[in-house]
Amino acid sequence: MNSLHIAWLMIRRTLGRKMGFITFLLLPCLVVTGAVALFGSEQSTRTVIPYVNEDGGVAGTWMIHELAGKEEYLLKPMTNEAEVKEAIAQQKGSSGIIIPAHYTEDLLQGKPTEIQLVELRISESSYTLRAAVEGLTSGLLQSASAVKVAAGPVSSETDILSSIQKPFEQLLQEIGEHQVAGEVTDLQIYPKPGLNNVTGFTIMFMMGLLTSAVAVIMEDRRKRTMARVYTAPVRAYEIALGNFLGSFVIGMIQIVIVLGVSRWLIHYDAGIPFGIHFLILAAFMLVSMGLASTVAGLIRNPKNANMLNSLVIMPTCMIGGCFWPISLMPDYMQKLANFVPQKWAIQAVETISAGGTLADITLPLLILFGMAAILLTVGSAILRPSQPGVEA
Repeated sequence: MNSLHIAWLMIRRTLGRKMGFITFLLLPCLVVTGAVALFGSEQSTRTVIPYVNEDGGVAGTWMIHELAGKEEYLLKPMTNEAEVKEAIAQQKGSSGIIIPAHYTEDLLQGKPTEIQLVELRISESSYTLRAAVEGLTSGLLQSASAVKVAAGPVSSETDILSSIQKPFEQLLQEIGEHQVAGEVTDLQIYPKPGLNNVTGFTIMFMMGLLTSAVAVIMEDRRKRTMARVYTAPVRAYEIALGNFLGSFVIGMIQIVIVLGVSRWLIHYDAGIPFGIHFLILAAFMLVSMGLASTVAGLIRNPKNANMLNSLVIMPTCMIGGCFWPISLMPDYMQKLANFVPQKWAIQAVETISAGGTLADITLPLLILFGMAAILLTVGSAILRPSQPGVEA
C-alpha cells in the first residue's frame, strides 16, 4: 500500500507540472518524429537526370517517357547537348542523356545507334541509369525487329520507313501501357532501413525518466520527506518499489504516446506489431527504472545528479548502438555492449522487423528482465530513506 501511494505521488509530481509534461511527453514525441523524418523516411531522394532529345521520332519520346515514369529519376529537359554537359560539369545532375537525331530511323533501318550518357564519375545511380537505358534500348531493337519481320520484304529504305513506322509506333504505345506489371513483395529478410537510429533515439529519451526519478528521490531525501512523512516503519524495498512503479507508469504512458504518434499520426511502419513493440520498450523501461533506483541509492549529493546524463545515459547509449551500428565499434566495445540494455532492446526490435517472432527475441527479453530484477534488488537494498543528503 505504501508503494502505491509513493507511486501516485511521483506520477502527480512529474506530470502535474508544465515542465514535466513537456519534458517527458511532448519532447519525446517531437524527437521521435524528427528521427523518423531523418532516418526512417521511405521517400528516397530522386536522381536528377538532365537530357536532350534530338530525335524527331517516336523512339526517343518513348525512351524519355519510360525513364520519367520511374520513381528514382527526375528528368530535366535541356535545349542542346552543350547544356547537358554543362549541367553535369556543375554537378546539377548525376548523369546526362543525349538522344541523337534520327534515332528512330536508325533503329528501324537496323543501323548502329546508341544513346550517349554523360557522366562526371561512376556512381551507383549512374550505373543503374546505364543499365536502365541499355534495357530499354534492347527492347526497342526487339520491337523494331519484330515489326520488320511482320511487314515482310521491301525494296528500299524509304519503303521500310513508310511500311513499319506506323506499326512500330502502335507497338510502343501498347508496350507503354504496361498491362503486365510486377508487384514488389517485402520478404522482411532485413530490418527496416533507419530503424536502428529511430529506436536508438526513442530509448535515449525514454531514459530521461531516469534523471527525473533520481531527482525526485534526491529531493525527498534532501527535505527528509522519506523520513518525516512515513513515521510508521517503511521498508526500504517499499520506497524503492514505489518510486519504481511511479516512473514505470509514466514510462508506459510515454511509450503509448510515442508509438501512437509514430504509427498513426506520421504513418511510420516499423514492420513490428504494436503489442510486441510495446513489450520490448516496456522491458527496457523496467531496466531504466531499476537503474534509477540503484543510482538514487548511491548518490548522496544532489549536485552529482546533474552528472547522470554524461556519466550514465550518453555513454551507455553510445556503447549500446543508439547512434551507430555496434558492428562498427572495436571488438572490446562490442563485448562491452552486452552489458548495457540498449543493445538488447535494439536487437529485439531489429529481429522482429526482419521477420522474427516473439520466440526469436526470448533471449533479449530475458536479459532485459534479468537486468531489471537485479537493479531493482540492488536499489532497494542500498536506498535508505532515513539518511538525508549531504545538504540536509
